[in-house]
Amino acid sequence: MYISRLAGLVSQWASSMLLAAGFLILFACQSGDAEDVLDTRYRFEKPANFPEPTYTFENNPVTPQGFQLGRRLFFDPILSRDGSVACSNCHQQGLAFADGPQHPFSVGVDNRFGIRNAPPLANLAFKQEFFWDGGVTHLDFVPTNAIENELEMDESLANVVDKLNQHVEYPTLFKQAFGVDTITSPYLLHAFSQFMVMMVSANSRYDKYVRNEGETLTEGELKGMQLFEAKCGACHSGELFSDFSFRNNGISTTFSDEGRARVTEHPLDVGKFRVPSLRNVARTAPYMHNARFKTLEKVLEHYASGVQESPTLDPLLKDETQLGIPMTDEEQTLIITFLETLTDYEFVADERFRNTSQ
Repeated sequence: MYISRLAGLVSQWASSMLLAAGFLILFACQSGDAEDVLDTRYRFEKPANFPEPTYTFENNPVTPQGFQLGRRLFFDPILSRDGSVACSNCHQQGLAFADGPQHPFSVGVDNRFGIRNAPPLANLAFKQEFFWDGGVTHLDFVPTNAIENELEMDESLANVVDKLNQHVEYPTLFKQAFGVDTITSPYLLHAFSQFMVMMVSANSRYDKYVRNEGETLTEGELKGMQLFEAKCGACHSGELFSDFSFRNNGISTTFSDEGRARVTEHPLDVGKFRVPSLRNVARTAPYMHNARFKTLEKVLEHYASGVQESPTLDPLLKDETQLGIPMTDEEQTLIITFLETLTDYEFVADERFRNTSQ
């Protein structure tokens, strides 16, 4: 009888252990699923209709801690000499991380004006050269330009690192993100990149249409897309809507800002600037490196009838009889109708990119 009772107790204990183990396995799976869901928010994923990224993720994989640190730095004016200017001053999310009509040129410390319109930030992981003149060839070094430019933040990278090391919170945040006890400039730049590479804009109505995700375009939008491909697609090509070349698009006959030639020092590059992506273009006025045009209508008018001759004018904008791209008023309107389908409202409202430190 004793042996029988003992066997029964052993059987109950074994059943309890199996049940407990089952709960632990279930909890572990659920916890893992929850972690996976969380990590997905900070996991870089290439949109199905996009090319392969160019960023070196193998050297700097995105982590939740690194992304959140980069976001905090993006909104922190500690990067500037006098604590008055953050990256977000010139790159506002509601404007697809452009600056907007109120600031045709970037405004830095002491209200100093820059020489160019701040470009929007999106899909940076797919680019190989940055800024209007392509002067930086890796995303990791992009923040240095703004930090050390005397017309923008007017600070040195070394001083920024010193300020961060003396800060109450930043040393702990860098420790959590990178496992380091001392903040150095490479980790500062890697944190920035982890935030910026996640700025992927790929959920416009156009994207959902081409990916067959249930979106439809109107007859006018489809006509505009066909016209766009015929009139503009040579330069604004592919799913990023830019071939990322440098071209003189005829906005002037002379150039105080020599553009690409400032980098290459080659006379054939005078007046050439990077072909910008047109994603979210309806939200990123004014247009051109010098903020020449306030509206898309003025941009299309320029290409139809305002192109000016100069020694480096792009060959696509001239032939034996005329300058520019022949377009009727109706065709211009239809092209703009299509361009408006490139606005990614999910991107400009994405909570991940909002300032959470305030």
